Amino acid sequence: MNHPTTTTADAVRVESLTKSYPSRAGLVPVLQDLTLAFPRHRMTAVMGPSGSGKSTLLQVAAGLDRPTAGRVMLGDVDLGTADRRTLSRMHREHIGFVFQSFNLLPMLTAADNVALPMRLAGRRPRSRDVAALLDQVGLSRVAGRRPAELSGGQQQRVAIARALGVRPQVLFADEPTGSLDTAAGRQVTALLRRCVDEFGQSVVLVTHDPAVAAHADLVVFLVDGRLRGGLEHPTVQAISEQSAHWER
Repeated sequence: MNHPTTTTADAVRVESLTKSYPSRAGLVPVLQDLTLAFPRHRMTAVMGPSGSGKSTLLQVAAGLDRPTAGRVMLGDVDLGTADRRTLSRMHREHIGFVFQSFNLLPMLTAADNVALPMRLAGRRPRSRDVAALLDQVGLSRVAGRRPAELSGGQQQRVAIARALGVRPQVLFADEPTGSLDTAAGRQVTALLRRCVDEFGQSVVLVTHDPAVAAHADLVVFLVDGRLRGGLEHPTVQAISEQSAHWER
């Protein structure tokens, strides 16, 4: 599979990014003049208080929403100005996205949910490839079960296996542990870490949990839609101390 051309160490880069939404009073800015790089083959966590623009940044960086101004570069492709055909190709071949709500189809088995993006891309999924993906996330034994027969943590791991099926250049995850209990959250966090260390992915996730963010290589902080610092090789204590500034 050919990836978009890149000469940098960045999986995705946003440049002078602004995103505003209309309201009765006019345009309301959510992201304001952000320039930020998400490194390749690393896990980056995005943190900040509620309403700071974290999820909006993730959706714009993944090409799920258009910026009001600025650029979103994945290699040499600007996702912000790409036409629908190019965006569809990027999402089929280079970008994975995992939602907090899992978004599995309830009538399909775990295996069929994993295979679905391949079918939508016009490819016939091979049973051994689907089985290998489920094995990567530790769910070989539940391939024939439907989502209602799985725990929340298992459903999220199926969603990650589904996202990995296209071998994405970058995997985005929006609060992937937000609806899980502590034990399931740890399993999903460890799996995302494996995606980087063993599978060679680039991972960008939004989280409010310092314990999750501490597994990342880099944490960036958003406040009121603006970048307010970052931490490399973060610890729970360092993240908590940085986060305390939001409440002042």
